[in-house]
Amino acid sequence: MTLSQNLRFNFIRYANVWEDAEILCEALAPSAQNGRVLSIASSGDNALALLTLDPKEIVAVDLSPPQLACLELRIAAFKELDYTGLCEFLGIVPSQNRVEMYRTLLKGHLSAIAIAFWDERLCDIRNGIIHAGKFERYLRLFGQWILPLIHSHSTIANLLKPKSEAERIRFYEKSWDHRRWRLLFKIFFSRFVMSRAGREPSFFNHIEGTVGERILARSKKALTKSSTHKNPFLHYILKGNFTTEILPFYLLPEHFRTIQSRVDRIRLVHGPITQVEGRFDAFNLSDIFEYMDEDEFGACYSKLLTMAHANARLAYWNMLVPRSCPKSCRHQVLPLSERAAALHQKDRAWFYQKFVIEQRLP
Repeated sequence: MTLSQNLRFNFIRYANVWEDAEILCEALAPSAQNGRVLSIASSGDNALALLTLDPKEIVAVDLSPPQLACLELRIAAFKELDYTGLCEFLGIVPSQNRVEMYRTLLKGHLSAIAIAFWDERLCDIRNGIIHAGKFERYLRLFGQWILPLIHSHSTIANLLKPKSEAERIRFYEKSWDHRRWRLLFKIFFSRFVMSRAGREPSFFNHIEGTVGERILARSKKALTKSSTHKNPFLHYILKGNFTTEILPFYLLPEHFRTIQSRVDRIRLVHGPITQVEGRFDAFNLSDIFEYMDEDEFGACYSKLLTMAHANARLAYWNMLVPRSCPKSCRHQVLPLSERAAALHQKDRAWFYQKFVIEQRLP
């Protein structure tokens, strides 16, 4: 059974992209400029971020119509709203006017499918669409109900204050890392709980070993080795939202005009990524290989190589399942392992075990 046969496509899984667009753009910059980019759409954050590389076209593809509807509405918001209005509409700052903004300014830019989807979900628009996903509800449950059982508000606030690495390590060891933290974290981010409240059960089909233990170890590294006070992913998990000072890459004010002027370069495609027509210079593949068995992964990767121009770059993440170029394709691919490892060290979305960059040989 393929991934698409396992999944339901009647709701928003991810209202945000939980992958660091900053390292993605650095990885694909050499091949994306003035080229064609094939990107997993998800909620659209990283497809929009890739516009900063000045590509000729971005084809954003997804199996899920709701995920495409998320990107379509973001594109409309970039077209019609100023920067303050964009942040207000998406849900970063309070607003009483989101539904009116949707009806009067944005709806006319949407396809009939997207209109039908959002007209039935005005409550999600009213609350801000960046909060409308199943995964975001799962994370809010952790931040609002589980974390207060572990730490006080002052301790949580202290975690987010600027610190040197030595200070972060000392704070983690003395104030944060106790038995209750480890126990409740591992339960909440276990395969059992996550597959019911956060992610699809089928996403765990090819995962071996304990999930909570592995995510806990990565979280320790993120809270000690990396800066915490400017990490938008961490802020959303702990606080339930981004702030106007701590934002995902595509929402940084310095990128607004660039993205706004280029949103018409994005073309949305519904269906499997391997059925997109044409050839490409850069590929944002998210973590899609992790949900495939070895045979399906090999077939998908091989097909993508036939869609790649010479020197095209492929970038993707491994979260819990190790994936890299299959043996059958290695004669066609140059692994950029050192570059990928260096970028992964800066990855603010710390739950991934590996970032992979591979280049199609001429």
